[in-house]
Amino acid sequence: METHQDNIAIIGGGIGGLSAAYDLIRAGKQVTLFEADDRVGGLAAGFKEPHWDWSVERYYHHWFQSDRHILGLINELGWAEQVLFPRPLTVMYYRGKFYPFDSIPAALCYPGLGWGVNKVRFGLVGLYLRMTDNWQALEKTTVDAWMRKWAGDKVYQSMWEPMMIGKFGEEYAKVVNMAWLWARLHVRTTRLGTFQGGFQAFCDQLAERLRELGVAIKLNARVSSINPTADGRLGISLEDAAEQIYDQVLVTASPGLLAHLTPMLPQDYLAGLLSLKSMGAVVMTLSLKHQLSKEGYYWYNIPKNAGFPFLSLVEHTNYLSPEYFGGDHIIYIGDYLPVEHENFQLSQTELEARFLPHLKRINPEFSPDWVNRTWLSRTKYAQPVPLLHHSKNIPAIRTPITGLYFASMSQVYPWDRGTNFAVEIGRRAARMMISDKTP
Repeated sequence: METHQDNIAIIGGGIGGLSAAYDLIRAGKQVTLFEADDRVGGLAAGFKEPHWDWSVERYYHHWFQSDRHILGLINELGWAEQVLFPRPLTVMYYRGKFYPFDSIPAALCYPGLGWGVNKVRFGLVGLYLRMTDNWQALEKTTVDAWMRKWAGDKVYQSMWEPMMIGKFGEEYAKVVNMAWLWARLHVRTTRLGTFQGGFQAFCDQLAERLRELGVAIKLNARVSSINPTADGRLGISLEDAAEQIYDQVLVTASPGLLAHLTPMLPQDYLAGLLSLKSMGAVVMTLSLKHQLSKEGYYWYNIPKNAGFPFLSLVEHTNYLSPEYFGGDHIIYIGDYLPVEHENFQLSQTELEARFLPHLKRINPEFSPDWVNRTWLSRTKYAQPVPLLHHSKNIPAIRTPITGLYFASMSQVYPWDRGTNFAVEIGRRAARMMISDKTP
């Protein structure tokens, strides 16, 4: 049995795990990070074709100008000049057409809201949610009930209900609490940021800095269990490897994986983990020979009742230049789905046959021979589902097992998941771990 004195293990090489490792190694700890994938980045990881200069994310990601945690970390690292903030065009679907919806003037012209009092109510509700900080009151009611009361049925049914159904499906759309929508509207900006070279370039650059500082990063390292030892430490077992002993362990994966790795957790904490709901995501990325959107639109918000077999269509190269991708035009086709949905079982070829015909509704000239290549990414843990009074259901970062910590996107509530809050909760967990070991 291999023993490591005064060591910390981090399970998960996403943004949260990398951020925690950065603070822990600088605090003088010995840090080993285990990542089951062949690259760091987690849900923000990407891939490249040989003729591309930039990577493309498996699941489309952005930063907002208000994302102070991730942008603050980048400033600390001295990489601020590598952050870009283009302003792409977002459109909404209404009666067979797409209309710009990325500014107040565009919203006022959007026909789906009707005229007069509906647009006034839409504006006042948006202003209130931007100004109030009292999210605790909002988690006591649902998006459906609050929006119908204050924005009105017309505004809610035109604007927010399609998004709620798209994000959470029919099962959860009416029961998600209003604090979730508040968090999305309270701080988000219309300008969307990225890193020079793509998110994978950022993650690789951060991983390299961590290696320089002394962090051991183990890729293709799948942890199978975490077990308390007789001397009060924690043993980590990997597939085909001897157990390794650590003083502290931080898990940055899903609640379900933590429950699987540590079934000896007390029943109340374990039950809390297993009671958390989440939606999965299915994203197909396509490299095309030609631009799909003649208007240069970037993000298409598509309601489920419009007859498309997906929720969003994102033309990445209407946000970033095709020159970064060897002249290829990159689009994403994405959807949030319950984990039992058939799209998690269908083959890539079957999903291509389902998705591609609908691209002619975006551009009638589209033909399957435009497609250079497709990639399929699927995850069953993409969007936590916050129900009423959800703050009472958030698992503690300090688990009941001494030395074992948990930091995931299920705990950033009331904020929505994303790399910004992955940085925040990863660094918060690191501060706790450092404090708990300080005499």
